Amino acid sequence: MHPPIRAITLDLDDTVWPVAPAIVRAEAALESFFARHAPRAARQWPSAARQELRRQLDRERPHLAHDMSAQRRWMIERMLEEAGEDTVLADAAYDAYFAARCQVEHYPDSLAALERLAARVPLAAVSNGNACLRTIGIDHLFSFQLGAGEFGAPKPEPGIFLAACERLGVPPGQVLHVGDDPACDIAGAQRAGLRTCWIHRPGAFHDRMPEGAPPPDLHLPSLSALADWLEATHDTEPSP
Repeated sequence: MHPPIRAITLDLDDTVWPVAPAIVRAEAALESFFARHAPRAARQWPSAARQELRRQLDRERPHLAHDMSAQRRWMIERMLEEAGEDTVLADAAYDAYFAARCQVEHYPDSLAALERLAARVPLAAVSNGNACLRTIGIDHLFSFQLGAGEFGAPKPEPGIFLAACERLGVPPGQVLHVGDDPACDIAGAQRAGLRTCWIHRPGAFHDRMPEGAPPPDLHLPSLSALADWLEATHDTEPSP
């Protein structure tokens, strides 16, 4: 019999909110900034050119693969420099991009479910992305946020999960990691000794576990279903 869950670590992108709309907004915000302040860069770097630059970045700078903010800053500086624009604009351009990146649209169940979960156990965000919970306005529901850029390696690296458990002060076997990605979230957390919950929403990008992979402890369609499970579990646990 498993010990009770005493804390939850949560993925963010495509678990708490869909990431694609936020990225579309962020790219549009960068285009708008360039159009107003760096028109040569706007002309030289349409969407297709930016995508090719991202592929070039992946090839030439694999050491930045875990740090989305560093990646984007490098790309912006490169676009400005190659277009003959003043690279002093890079900080403002990144700020415009990042502000839009944090304009997320939560899944309909997410906010209420997070409130319910946080009322039962501490929550920590463990993400490969760079969205900021404080900017988004839900940091009060989390004990902390640990990103791959801060840690120095991305999920599924077991170390990032273990670092979160250490900060929570809870053994891995009593921490439930919740996420949408079978490889990064479920397999990575399993290797670190955490228990796992695969949030598999209808129409999700990740629609199946890899063949032969150990199943997650929980397989649920939403965060509200997880909140239902946690409340029922806590309500049936014996008093200490």
